[in-house]
Amino acid sequence: MLKRCTTHKINMFFMLISQAKYFEIVQQLNDKAVLVAVSKTKPVEAIKELYDLGHRDFGENYVQELVEKQEKLPNDIRWHFIGHLQSNKVKYIAPFVHLVHGIDSFKLLKEVNKEAKKNNRTIDVLLQVHIASEETKFGLDDNELQELVHTNSDKLHELTNIKIKGLMGMASFIDDKEKIRREFRHLKILFDTYAKSATLNSKFEILSMGMSNDYSIAIEEGSTMVRIGSLIFGERQYS
Repeated sequence: MLKRCTTHKINMFFMLISQAKYFEIVQQLNDKAVLVAVSKTKPVEAIKELYDLGHRDFGENYVQELVEKQEKLPNDIRWHFIGHLQSNKVKYIAPFVHLVHGIDSFKLLKEVNKEAKKNNRTIDVLLQVHIASEETKFGLDDNELQELVHTNSDKLHELTNIKIKGLMGMASFIDDKEKIRREFRHLKILFDTYAKSATLNSKFEILSMGMSNDYSIAIEEGSTMVRIGSLIFGERQYS
């Protein structure tokens, strides 16, 4: 009886993610882009199942949830913070975070640099650009991006414990594929422009754009990193 229950538990465990969809996405990306598996609201068991398939890049939106999961899972996971990061919470993820996707102010850049220095680390970050039509999405507009990079150029070089590795953006959540494509294309133009800037403290390498509903378009428009959750883990569960 005990053996049958254990077997049933194992079978249920292996249903926590869609392995077939995961391998389909990996094959589609074909080394064109890094896959960040967005695991917010999902249990550590689901993350561990994907980890056991060899995946290492995981993304979380909430600081407390990220910290709790990081403590329970293997140390070689590359944790991406992809949500809206508040300055007063940077200290909790600074000891281990691999990449912060959503930097939208010089103030936040300074805070990440300060906490990175405390932990004797250099933290990679992306500048988030608002490219969608929805007002609810965070990020810098074109003018704010230019101001952050150029107006603060001298100050950026003083932030020696961060590296600005590129840009991140989210397209409008709509069915109009051509509008989505235009938004991604605009972000790619900005990426190419700032990649040539001598004012930044590191080489642009990462263009993080594309999620479960639009990652195929993002790849076509030059994305080097996609953030996919529901296709792999199923729809999110909120309590």
